[in-house]
Amino acid sequence: MRLSRDKVNKVAHTVTDALAGMDEVEFVEDRNTIRLEARRILEELLGHEAKIDAAARQKIESQKRTILEGSQEWDILYRKYYNEEVKKLGV
Repeated sequence: MRLSRDKVNKVAHTVTDALAGMDEVEFVEDRNTIRLEARRILEELLGHEAKIDAAARQKIESQKRTILEGSQEWDILYRKYYNEEVKKLGV
């Protein structure tokens, strides 16, 4: 899933606010540093997801016959190849 920079920032703010509200969590850095790190981690994960998605789509496109996106067969292959890529990257 592609998210805009604003949406990633919003999620990072939400994560930081949720962590700050937990009694079990104590920040050793200021909230902005925590928010920036949460944003960096989210962007990294989204980058991995984009690579996994592209690899799964490429595998489907490399089939001998054309498989239409949105068909049941395409969905099954996409999930299969997506999961294979996730395991390969260890994400």
